[in-house]
Amino acid sequence: QVQLVESGGGLVQAGGSLRRSCAATGSIFSFYTVTGWFRQAPGKQRELVAIQSNNGETTVGESAKGRFAISRDIAKNTVYVQMNGLKVGDSAVSYCYLQGSTSHGLHSSWGQGTQVTVDS
Repeated sequence: QVQLVESGGGLVQAGGSLRRSCAATGSIFSFYTVTGWFRQAPGKQRELVAIQSNNGETTVGESAKGRFAISRDIAKNTVYVQMNGLKVGDSAVSYCYLQGSTSHGLHSSWGQGTQVTVDS
């Protein structure tokens, strides 16, 4: 089983920046198909932050465009999100996501979720 270990959450001031990381540990996939980040604020549905496919194609959520960037370190099995220009509305629990190929097909894994709070 693959576990996604998140780090880098916490409290930041409005306009500040935060960098999060997510490392995959345990069993590895033959290859991954999609990795990235989602978030969910209280009372709201989970929404896309940024994801990147195996071929490097990136999709960024509307609320994150121009402010957030996703990156990877394949050798470390780690994905990052750089969050700049943070707003109070960005406060949410953010989740790392990984979809990869196994001998039985595709499998999706989620991190435990980490609170990001932006203070005005």
